[in-house]
Amino acid sequence: MGSPHSIDPRAHDDPRNRYPTDDQFYRSDRPDQAALPEDRPRGGGPTHSVKHRGTWATVALVAGIILLILVGIALFP
Repeated sequence: MGSPHSIDPRAHDDPRNRYPTDDQFYRSDRPDQAALPEDRPRGGGPTHSVKHRGTWATVALVAGIILLILVGIALFP
């Protein structure tokens, strides 16, 4: 035996030692027409611009969170 990973030469003619090529192995469980139709087509169609919240809404949100933290500290010293 040349290598521990090679087939034993005494079992060379054994039909169980016939291994498929990589292409045959990976193709064995796939249908002939393996391409699926696209369920969510890309592109086309009109696009709508994303509407973001205004700057003042963000400032008010941050100020509210800071105020909530300060009130919590003042009520539970």
